[in-house]
Amino acid sequence: MKILVTGCNGQLGRELREVLESSHPDMTVYVGHEELDLTDRQAVEDFMRRGEFTHVVNCAAYTDVDRAEEEKLQCAAVNIDAVANLASLADELGFRIIHISTDYVFDGHAYRPYTESDKVNPLSQYGTTKRKGETALLGLAPESVIIRTGWMYSPYGRNFVKTILKLLHSGQKLRVIADQTGTPTYAPDLAEAIATILFAPQWVPGIVNYANEGVASWYDFAVAIKRMAGIEGPSIRPIPATDYPTPAQRPYYSVLDKSRFKITYGVEIPHWEDSLARCLARMTDIKK
Repeated sequence: MKILVTGCNGQLGRELREVLESSHPDMTVYVGHEELDLTDRQAVEDFMRRGEFTHVVNCAAYTDVDRAEEEKLQCAAVNIDAVANLASLADELGFRIIHISTDYVFDGHAYRPYTESDKVNPLSQYGTTKRKGETALLGLAPESVIIRTGWMYSPYGRNFVKTILKLLHSGQKLRVIADQTGTPTYAPDLAEAIATILFAPQWVPGIVNYANEGVASWYDFAVAIKRMAGIEGPSIRPIPATDYPTPAQRPYYSVLDKSRFKITYGVEIPHWEDSLARCLARMTDIKK
């Protein structure tokens, strides 16, 4: 087995490197945009032909949800064209793809956790391009695995946990949206899930959901961060999303049903609060 991980400098890419190198060292090549521009069809073909990879984990994505409303072409290039470039070579060169998608393919009007077969209806440019990337991948490389996830965080990069901690430490009073509901996903847990899929006895193509267990609003998430970090002082006030308008519309409800993943791979998924505690402890260790 020879694995290629794209988007290796992002939150998930960095965590996936740690997981794969600790469990299956020296089997994987890691590339960022500097090493391989996935939107360049010829560059992708040349790289993949030389590499003789058996598996590709595509962590590369345009994820700035609000900026995507202005940078539509850039967002589409990364979330659609780059995926299609990989997918178009998969059958010919004989490699399998694991691709990371998002809960933002849904409109948030559900009353129960979304399953993989529920109707999609993205509200934003980001969600729309991620859905079109899914469609391109399944059309060109139907043996691929698509993992839908959301609300990802880690000690690295830009994410909600790091933003809230920074604001709390600055002494600011916070106003956080309380009527958008989902599930925080700790990037190392998702990385472990990817490794589980890669090394499972049987390859099961199609769409699968993965996030941590449990349900939270952004307000719940922020309150838990403050409590677990032991920060005194600044208050956190819940507000409706209408009080914090953004360029991109977001789903009000995007909890994912993880039953298919748990049944297929026979694993338990950590609760989001347990994973948040592990992340905060790790961030403290990193600072030492």
